[in-house]
Amino acid sequence: MGNLTRRGSIIRFGVSIPSDLIKNFDEYIRNRQYSNRSEAIRDLIREKLIEQDWEREAQGREVVGTITYVYDHHKRELVNSIIDIQHDFPGHVIVSQHVHLDHNNCLEVAIVMGEADSLQGLADKLKALKGVKHCKLTMTTTGADIS
Repeated sequence: MGNLTRRGSIIRFGVSIPSDLIKNFDEYIRNRQYSNRSEAIRDLIREKLIEQDWEREAQGREVVGTITYVYDHHKRELVNSIIDIQHDFPGHVIVSQHVHLDHNNCLEVAIVMGEADSLQGLADKLKALKGVKHCKLTMTTTGADIS
């Protein structure tokens, strides 16, 4: 595993990176206001571990997330269809927040919890409704298995 230096619960190690890649990474760090490379690398590692955690969801583990969608509230029966779909997934929609964006468009964010496949199914049903202009599911771990 290369040269490691242990200092308490922190391990230091060297990484060889091409100059163009580190230049782009440093720009990424500045744009996201990290104070140093270590903090950014830790977050990227956590993000990849969370993605790996999602892959394990086929084994029935629980995730949390948000489903964000924009829709035309003038579409006939759309709001009722949205509510019906949410009721078809009992226990998955924890809370939702509705915002009026303008005369025609509303934004809704639903905080959801459950198995990844179920949440994807919920998002897919919402996305397929006529009048839903954009819909995105964002999942993350419950954090129970991450230190």
